[in-house]
Amino acid sequence: MVQHSTGPLAGLLVADFSRILAGPYATMLLADLGAQVIKVESPGGDDTRTWMPPTRDGVSTYYLGINRNKRSIALDLRKPDDLAAAQELARRADVLIENFRPGGLARFGLDYDTVTATNDKIVYASISGFGTGAGRDFPGYDLMVQAISGLMSLTGDPDGSPYRAGISVFDVMAGLHANIGILAALHHRGETGRGQHVEVNLLSSALSGLVNHSSGYVAGGTVPFRMGNAHPSLFPYEPLPTADGELIVIAGNDGQFRKLCQVLDLPDLPDDRRFGRNQDRTANREQLRPLLVERLAKRTKDEWFRDLLAAGVPCAPINTIDGGVALAEELGLDPVVTVGDVPGVRSPITFSDTPARYELPPPGLDEHGEEIRAWLKS
Repeated sequence: MVQHSTGPLAGLLVADFSRILAGPYATMLLADLGAQVIKVESPGGDDTRTWMPPTRDGVSTYYLGINRNKRSIALDLRKPDDLAAAQELARRADVLIENFRPGGLARFGLDYDTVTATNDKIVYASISGFGTGAGRDFPGYDLMVQAISGLMSLTGDPDGSPYRAGISVFDVMAGLHANIGILAALHHRGETGRGQHVEVNLLSSALSGLVNHSSGYVAGGTVPFRMGNAHPSLFPYEPLPTADGELIVIAGNDGQFRKLCQVLDLPDLPDDRRFGRNQDRTANREQLRPLLVERLAKRTKDEWFRDLLAAGVPCAPINTIDGGVALAEELGLDPVVTVGDVPGVRSPITFSDTPARYELPPPGLDEHGEEIRAWLKS
């Protein structure tokens, strides 16, 4: 099976034994950058094929969103011929990604130790929910990690219930961390000729991704709490009401606050010792907020958005996703790419010399099975 692709990862063969989100998202990003990705599915297919609505032509858009530029083969690892094909694919691959429960592939001879016995150059990436120790048998669902990590304790109104993030944020983050590890291991292989095992788990990705909040606890002994849309260390950094709705208003430093006050015609506030420095504004936010809101109420959010941005003050309307896509189009970011007849979100990475490729729409189950089987037997 010959692939004539472009991109910075052209020539790499990725055996994708992952399913649902973290692994498939990672492998799609690799495929966009030129890697040849073979998606190995059970005869029942990736779970996300059934996660609907919404759909496009009867196919789950969840599945479509994370599986372009791949070839699909359906293998039942309990059948000798299919297992032999899977093992041969692992023997030929540059990269293998899997998100079975730790140790789950050992009974098929597809674990790291067995695969490296015949392919010592492979970069073998494992994504789990809670690592390979005492949490090895925990199911790795993002919502569990949002709850356990503490993220949900930070999300929602101060007096209300905890909320999950609107996306599976730690699945996405773990997929990105896995790709960072894979690319680093490929660089190391280029220097030494040796592959290695890259391991990522959602809980560790979550604790890393909680950044200032996890640091506030481990370095400062502070357990953060829900503040709605407010920020614990900055003010203003939240939605504020205008004449016709809310606008995100940000003063990330003292200079931005001064510019904000100029546009709002509140020239004396930056010299008020209660508000002059960020730490003062944060400590006195309940005194400052009504002063800002009183001025913002005199004009619409679109009017303030235009004038504040022109003055160098960060601000933003609160869009639905269609509005976000529309603004990206207006800004020339060209956010939507159509592969075959399936629209998707363009890769967020651009290259001056080796652009991302968009060659294959998300595959049907076992769409390339016959071709791949013949290649593995050759």
